Amino acid sequence: MTVADNDLFYDVLILGGGAGGLSVALELPPEARVAVLSKGQLDQGATNWAQGGIAAAIDPGDSFDSHIEDTMIAGAGLNSRDAVRFVVERAPGIIEWLESLGIDITRETAGPRQGQPHLNREGGHSARRVVHAADATGKAVQACLERAVRARRKVDIHSNHVAIDMVVRADPATGRRLCAGVYALDGASGRVRLFRARAVVLATGGASRAYLHTSNPVGATGDGIAMAWRAGCRIADMEFTQFHPTCLAAPDGQTFLISEAVRGEGGWLTLPDGTRFMDRFHPRGELAPRDVVARAIDHEMKRLGVPHVLLDIAHKGEAFVREHFPTLYAHCLTLGYDLAKEPVPVVPAAHYTCGGVMTDVHGRTDLDGLYAVGECAFTGLHGANRLASNSILECLVIGREAGREIGHRLAEFAEPTGVPGWDESWVRDSDEEVVLTHNWDELRRFMWDYVGIVRTTKRLERALHRCELLESEIHEYYANFRVSRPLLELRNMACVARLIVRSALARHESRGLHYTLDYPAPQDAECVDTILTPAPVAPDRAAKPGRL
Repeated sequence: MTVADNDLFYDVLILGGGAGGLSVALELPPEARVAVLSKGQLDQGATNWAQGGIAAAIDPGDSFDSHIEDTMIAGAGLNSRDAVRFVVERAPGIIEWLESLGIDITRETAGPRQGQPHLNREGGHSARRVVHAADATGKAVQACLERAVRARRKVDIHSNHVAIDMVVRADPATGRRLCAGVYALDGASGRVRLFRARAVVLATGGASRAYLHTSNPVGATGDGIAMAWRAGCRIADMEFTQFHPTCLAAPDGQTFLISEAVRGEGGWLTLPDGTRFMDRFHPRGELAPRDVVARAIDHEMKRLGVPHVLLDIAHKGEAFVREHFPTLYAHCLTLGYDLAKEPVPVVPAAHYTCGGVMTDVHGRTDLDGLYAVGECAFTGLHGANRLASNSILECLVIGREAGREIGHRLAEFAEPTGVPGWDESWVRDSDEEVVLTHNWDELRRFMWDYVGIVRTTKRLERALHRCELLESEIHEYYANFRVSRPLLELRNMACVARLIVRSALARHESRGLHYTLDYPAPQDAECVDTILTPAPVAPDRAAKPGRL
């Protein structure tokens, strides 16, 4: 399989080791040679952090139509109903599949549904339909998928690898553009390796690290979105960044997500004096969609000049809290908060990227041989706001579909040949690493200040100007110095930040997660996706690999 130490060939190359990428790997033919690249260890992505669960209409009193309507309502009508139905109708099968892989989900211990999956209710849902594994569902999903993938004989896992750019080649017979692999930085050796592949899958997660406050792991820097854009793929609906309403406002400035399920199980949002306020903003109170709750909290914080509001579940009793939220309870205790006895301080934080690389429900992008699944992809499922616990569901449904699709088409994709290795003949080691830290801080702060929960055209124009200056600086740095993970992530994050700002400027209304004081109401004429199309890309990008 290894052509040279820095040149490897696989049938399928998967970038990302979370639920989306591992689902693809498990659906590929067992004889396919597969590589999974992850920036850290497999379990360091966003999947492992997910607390809530997987939405699935499996209760006899629930229905697909109800799940579909809840998803459409949360998405402010911008969703693709066909994509929503496609995902929702496959949700029960996903639960059965996970059970076949050995996941340990929480079950009813008494009553008529004894032994059946226990179902939580979360914000935006009209019924209890969230299947979960205590309050650490993502960790359970990650563990069972990882076990299954590691048991596959022809799957290689390359940890500590950061993808740089796609290899885009011209088909010698047809002239059409093809994805033929990626260049990736091996963090252990510091060398750039060429991974050639018949098909490439982006499962790289979202871009919420663009913001000062985020619930996401450090690797959520929009890598797949930025690489796809540079390779010539369309990007859609990037203005819709979901801010999770309730992240713990810890004294050290670190945020930790407080699951939607806490409010679903009766948690109250209060002002510092203990007054509840959500009923003033939405009939569902604390169970309103996330965009509504996040804006309400933001409004109250600014109105009162307070650094946070409070989330209180203590009235449910210590036994209830410890049984339903063991992981969350334990973590809060380490930070000095007893969730079972006192309210905890919470703030909104950037949580989920609803837009991304345009795909169909099989993961296909604009570039032949390139697929995208999970948070980096745009299928039309989420619309203007993601419904709680539809995220892992989408990863699993579309990941499995993409795996099957690639398996069926694998014979069509020829082995790419004649791809040059990475050329570092004109670059040198950096002596200005501090510049990267300063640029990163600047990006996250102006995105938080100007492109946050409440926006204006003036703020967005300021942000766009900052993005353009920053990208110019980064490009000069990238062109002259050897690459590093901080540089590559900053380069991608700056690219995605500009896409977010451009998309926000293009939407002249408020809808879902995009709220602007200049256009405070939704407009029927604006109920269309914001699609950004990159400038034409040369059919063969390998003349100076990665430096274009």
